[in-house]
This record gives sequence, structure tokens and C-alpha cells, in this order.
Amino acid sequence: MSARAPVSDNVHVEVVHDHHEAGHGSRREYITGFVLSVILTAIPFWLVMAEVFSDSRVTSLVIMAFAVAQIVVHMVYFLHMNARSEGGWTMMALIFTVVLVVIALSGSLWVMYHLNTNMMPMSPGDMRNMP
Repeated sequence: MSARAPVSDNVHVEVVHDHHEAGHGSRREYITGFVLSVILTAIPFWLVMAEVFSDSRVTSLVIMAFAVAQIVVHMVYFLHMNARSEGGWTMMALIFTVVLVVIALSGSLWVMYHLNTNMMPMSPGDMRNMP
């Protein structure tokens, strides 16, 4: 009795996987992405160095907006993410990840914001007398 599995005529089934089926960018798309990335990086530096806004909160919000635009540029031009690639699964994974990150960040910020009200109240005098 042999320990080998029975051999059939259809053992070798050729499966063709084209790893290049997803669209890769052209040189023009890469250059466009690079130029947009440089612009989206240079403008926030200029905003801070030239002190364009007197309020630092406004500057922070504008820089955050440029950061979001930078993320989108990288995802579109360098990672080639769109709704068509891999049957839409990469976009679904991205949306799921964004939802989880938003939940985690907003929950953490909510807890930290309300942390002071949930702690035992103490006067400054009591605080000085603590060991």
C-alpha cells in the first residue's frame, strides 16, 4: 500500500494571476502627484513662517485641511486607490479603517475632555497638602 495520493490526469491546473491588472500610474500622473504634494507642503510652511494668521488656532485648522488634501493626493496619485481597484474592496477597507479611527479618536477626546468632571473635586489648598 502506498502513502502517496492518487494521481489524476487533471492535477496540474494552470491558474493565471496577473499581478499587474491594477492600473499603475503613468509618468505624468506621478509628476502631477509630486507637484501637488510639494505645493501642499510648501503652503503650510509659508503660512507658519510668514505668520499669515494672527490666531494660531486658525493656522492649525488651515494646516489640518492641507494635511487632509495631502492624504487624498497620496492615495489617488501614488497608491492608486479608487472605487474600481480590486472590485472596490480597497475602498471598503479604507472606509472601514477611517470609521474605526474616527470612533477611537473621538472617544478618546471625549473621555479626556470630560475627565476633569469625573474626578474627585479638590480645592487648591487640599492639593498642596497632598503627600
